Amino acid sequence: MKIRKAVIPAAGHGSRMLPATKALPKEMMPIVDKPAIQYIIEELVNSGIEDILIITGRGKRAIEDHFDRNIEIAHALHERADRKMLETLDRIEQLADIHYVRQKDQLGTGHAVLKARKHIGNEPFAVLYGDDLVVSERPCIGQMIDHYNKYNSSILAVKEVPQEHISSYGVIKGKRINDVYLVEGLIEKPDPAKAPSNLATLGRYIFGPEIFDFLEQIEPAENGEYQLTAAIELMSQSRAVYACAIEGEWHTVGDLLSYLKTSVAFSLSHPAIAKDFRKYLRELIPLLEEKKKSL
Repeated sequence: MKIRKAVIPAAGHGSRMLPATKALPKEMMPIVDKPAIQYIIEELVNSGIEDILIITGRGKRAIEDHFDRNIEIAHALHERADRKMLETLDRIEQLADIHYVRQKDQLGTGHAVLKARKHIGNEPFAVLYGDDLVVSERPCIGQMIDHYNKYNSSILAVKEVPQEHISSYGVIKGKRINDVYLVEGLIEKPDPAKAPSNLATLGRYIFGPEIFDFLEQIEPAENGEYQLTAAIELMSQSRAVYACAIEGEWHTVGDLLSYLKTSVAFSLSHPAIAKDFRKYLRELIPLLEEKKKSL
């Protein structure tokens, strides 16, 4: 069955990015000239998915406003005859058929995805987290759709990470089968010496509708939240769940340092500013060296 729908959980507080996220959703934090969530929506559209459900919460109205039409801004741009920006905003407003459901209580990613059950129905669908961005020639979700169609089973996206950083991620235990891994377990933030692999999960999934049954069976974690990974772990005990190593660069924006690194990486490839930004960085390096000597 063709994958037509996607779910983006976006109800979290973004506490690691406070105070910036006190009034601005973390999904709306700008990466150069676009909010993070727009890159994710564009990835979906470029993969052929245009029916998107965003799970929001209190203080997330800016997400809806971004993809809606703003009459006042459009009028001002008309007055200035800024046709290029008018076309840019019109494209954003027509990117996809976007729906919204509120997660009134912050009860975890599993609880958020479960709220999509009525919208998804009996179809396979994609799930994308709002703080993971993937830059690749072939959209990450597009790569995963190919694997889903080949194996007709739920697919997780994974990426190799350095062993010394493995304790920051969720890691799969798996067996290599052709071009995928059969998932035998998921371990959150393992001790690097005991990690079953160096394959970290990133915020991209494709599920069959059966995931909802497993989401209804899981118990809350110690913090009271229902985690999507717990449902995946439970599902893997009774049916095949696969992981695919995706091609491309994985960037995260969930904490301040990662956000700054991602902003720099995207700036270096942005067609409007890359040349001048590279020049700025070259000029900055000697200044940093001088400052280092004075410390």
